[in-house]
Amino acid sequence: MIRTASAVWNGNLKEGHGTLTSPSTILNGTPYSFKTRFEDAPGTNPEELIAAAHAGCFSMAFSAQLGERGITPESISTTAAVTMEELTLTRSVLTCTVVAPGADEALIQEAAKAAEEGCPISRVLDLDITLDLTVQV
Repeated sequence: MIRTASAVWNGNLKEGHGTLTSPSTILNGTPYSFKTRFEDAPGTNPEELIAAAHAGCFSMAFSAQLGERGITPESISTTAAVTMEELTLTRSVLTCTVVAPGADEALIQEAAKAAEEGCPISRVLDLDITLDLTVQV
């Protein structure tokens, strides 16, 4: 499987701007700029997209790991907070709440650890990854 996306940048770094596009059109000329990346201007940026990818990937991996343990979650809600320091991504903190009424909490914890380590996005990120898990059984 190969997934693609493209970026076009116009102008210099600080005053320039760009667009991001993906074949699915979820990103379809989506604007980004220095101000959306390094200041608080509205719009997206590469780090936000990495955080979204990490949260989504972890949630799916967690669901798979729970399924291997005979648990079907009612819901898994994950937020990833990616930190960039000195132009290097240094950390991703996953904050996750899983709702799985009647499930064994020890099995849920085991599945979460396996998902944290096995999620393809976790494996590609060369940074510190931590998980703050809330379990509702």
